[in-house]
Amino acid sequence: MPRHIFILPFLLVCLASALRAAGTVQVVMKDDKDQPVADAVASLTLLDAPAPAVTPPAEPVVILQQNEEFSPYVTALVAGTRVAFPNHDKVQHHVYSLSKAKKFELPLYSGEAKELVVFDQPGVVALGCNIHDWMVAYVVVLATPYFEKTAATGTATLARLPAGRYRLEVWHPRLAATVNREVVIAASDDATQVISVTLKPDRRIRRAPDATGGGYK
Repeated sequence: MPRHIFILPFLLVCLASALRAAGTVQVVMKDDKDQPVADAVASLTLLDAPAPAVTPPAEPVVILQQNEEFSPYVTALVAGTRVAFPNHDKVQHHVYSLSKAKKFELPLYSGEAKELVVFDQPGVVALGCNIHDWMVAYVVVLATPYFEKTAATGTATLARLPAGRYRLEVWHPRLAATVNREVVIAASDDATQVISVTLKPDRRIRRAPDATGGGYK
């Protein structure tokens, strides 16, 4: 009988065992009115073991400019990731950041940007447009592969986590400070972390509904 017939079941058993040994943490974000909080970035960092290697994706992440807004509003990615900033508007945009983790600018352009931007340092990067003051977005650059952004339901699920002790961090644009707590994950653990926060007022400039190029609300 061919040797590979015996190897395949063995590999499947090993894979199933590895998945059972992995834990899952669901983060549930709520504000002080018990409403779900979207666009929060939850990340886990191992405390008692070396940080696992973080490999940026082969393809660039896309942050779109459309209807004179950035989309998505919050992007979470690992350090070393390349980001494309295509402009799908009829007007030109001038994308920039003055954040310590990544200072850059893409002078006025339409269509595809002439270059990709590499986010190589962990930290929070605030994006803006020199022409349209209301255009604001954030890039959260991480040094861990264990992260997720909360959906409209306020939940984020971090799966396939090795057993161990972690630092859980949660960031949101309207939090006064990053939320930190220690969590212990056992093999095959399935835990829920409910985090209630008080958000600062949303100070973003709002355009009037019929504004098409420079109106403010």
